[in-house]
Amino acid sequence: MTVPLALDLALLPVALAGGGPALVKRLTLLDSERIPGLTVYSTDLDPGIAQMSGERLVPRLPSETEVAACRVLFVAGLPFIQSAELAAFARDHRVLVNVEDALPLCDFHVPAILRRGELAISISTGGSSPTAARRLCTWLSDLLPAEWAERLVQITTLRENMRSQGASMPEISKATDILIDGNGWLPPV
Repeated sequence: MTVPLALDLALLPVALAGGGPALVKRLTLLDSERIPGLTVYSTDLDPGIAQMSGERLVPRLPSETEVAACRVLFVAGLPFIQSAELAAFARDHRVLVNVEDALPLCDFHVPAILRRGELAISISTGGSSPTAARRLCTWLSDLLPAEWAERLVQITTLRENMRSQGASMPEISKATDILIDGNGWLPPV
């Protein structure tokens, strides 16, 4: 059973190990999320990987000690045996691990993500069909235009102002519904 969670990876030591196009794909995603403490381990000395990784690149796979120093480890583009070894190190040290395309080695899955500013909508198939999750995410992007980034700012401002004035959660919820309904942002519930 999977339970959707949202981790703030800016607060955790994160590592990415791997090579090839799979590493580039995962690094692109992690860079889009602006993770400050990301370390990239790769024996693939492709110039593109080196350029993308910059000073974060360690030109080898991580040791068990380096895996233990992480809280989250992503593995992409390695042979199964190497991936399994890194996943075992991670589990031995209670590090969350995601190995691309190897469900038995994963503690978590990376959902398809639709971003509108701070609004993040994730779609997961529990790793069973990343393509279906991506397609659903694309479909939803037409339903939730870019304006939702600013709308969320307005909702957040309303909430913060009401909280500072001592409003209760039910009062804030009602005011938020009024704001959303009054502007026609969503169909009424």
